[in-house]
Amino acid sequence: MAQITAQNVSMSYEKKLVLEEVSFEVLQGDYLCIVGENGSGKTTLMKGILGLMPLKSGTIRFEEGVKINHIGYLPQQTVVQRDFPASVFEVVLSGCLNRIGMRPFYSGQEKSAAMKNLQKLGIENLKKKSYKELSGGQQQRVLLARALCATEKIVLLDEPAAGLDPIVTSELYRIIRELNQEGVSVIMISHDVKAAVENANKILHIGNSIEFFGLTEDYLSCEAGIRFLGQSQGDRFSIHKERRSKKGETDYA
Repeated sequence: MAQITAQNVSMSYEKKLVLEEVSFEVLQGDYLCIVGENGSGKTTLMKGILGLMPLKSGTIRFEEGVKINHIGYLPQQTVVQRDFPASVFEVVLSGCLNRIGMRPFYSGQEKSAAMKNLQKLGIENLKKKSYKELSGGQQQRVLLARALCATEKIVLLDEPAAGLDPIVTSELYRIIRELNQEGVSVIMISHDVKAAVENANKILHIGNSIEFFGLTEDYLSCEAGIRFLGQSQGDRFSIHKERRSKKGETDYA
């Protein structure tokens, strides 16, 4: 069963149509990467999924007990957000806000969940540190832990590796891949198409009359994938081997 199903979704941004009849579905345990040119509507679509922007037409349906306010979300950071004056633990714990309702305080269970997610992301030693004093990579781990406090079913990530150096980026992608292997469904916007096809099992490519939704293996050989990646057959074979390696598969002679 699908957790999220989008059918013929069209959306506008500043009165300009940026998405037209986009359809896709996310099954439990999927890792979907949304790719496309700048300005193709990737972030607009993600905000549509979250109910932060209205749809012009079409539908987005949640199933399997998924609630829109229980989806973990890691947006692109602004300069102001990077300087947020709170401790790491307070930032992570704030991911539980949708659970507390009218209660004035967080419960012990919610505090335990925040601590568990700090440990899962390997940043429990930063618990008392000021968020604004952390490196970019550390901040992204904190925000990912915060997103997991909202839910352990689905996380939506908007360019999580933006501005990070290659080593930190590789580590962040490893963490996201491990969370997915533990059963968390991932929907991620990425400008790094090579990393997207190495990690995701499904690709949604939108923008400029190019649209594709399906398995990553099919994207590598379709017109949209070949044009966007600009790859030779040998390059695609190399990426395919890298994907198999990350899934623990082995090529035998």
